[in-house]
Amino acid sequence: MLLPGRSCPVFPQPRRTARSPAVHVDVMSSAQNVTCVSSDGVSWLASAGTYPRSTLALWRERPDAPVVLPCGTVFDVVSAPAVFGRRMLDRLWDEGAGSGPVAVFRGRMLLFVAPGTAQRLPSLLAWEEWGSQRAQEVPPLLCHGTGDAVTVPPLTGGDTPAGARWLVAPDTRHPWLPGPEVILWAAVRAARSAVRISIFPPADQDAKVYDVSRRR
Repeated sequence: MLLPGRSCPVFPQPRRTARSPAVHVDVMSSAQNVTCVSSDGVSWLASAGTYPRSTLALWRERPDAPVVLPCGTVFDVVSAPAVFGRRMLDRLWDEGAGSGPVAVFRGRMLLFVAPGTAQRLPSLLAWEEWGSQRAQEVPPLLCHGTGDAVTVPPLTGGDTPAGARWLVAPDTRHPWLPGPEVILWAAVRAARSAVRISIFPPADQDAKVYDVSRRR
């Protein structure tokens, strides 16, 4: 069954096993363009909540609904302005090991990172400013860790009125998540590349495909 306006098939009554979540959402046919959350990705996201079964029940009824999940245990989140976040993401995929799940919400890029990153990254960024003349080109990065929560986009890959959507959706039960050093590296590289980028961005910033098989 296709939800109205959605491109990803949803099966509201999947076969349940001890290892499968209560909702199943297929990824897009291309493994290189994962913008819908897989069954394993659903399990991973739900495990971050205080009541995973309630989260799964909500998604079973409304897979197109955004949900607020706490940070600090399963993942932290680093939030960057959309344009700079895109530059960071490009550096991670073009020159690095790839990224973990990545979402867009209210004009900001949300990079899902390893727990503890939110606590460590600010001090690394402060240290980097001592030896970098490009420090002013790195906009403030918001770090969400223990005690914070973020809104995750719908499972089905659709856009919401608030602009919440997945760029790289969770597709495994144990996704690789970059740590603070990797995010620092991406931020510094993104700042260095900023001076070489035209003030006119490409027509479709969301069209780029990230090969998720590289990080496996």
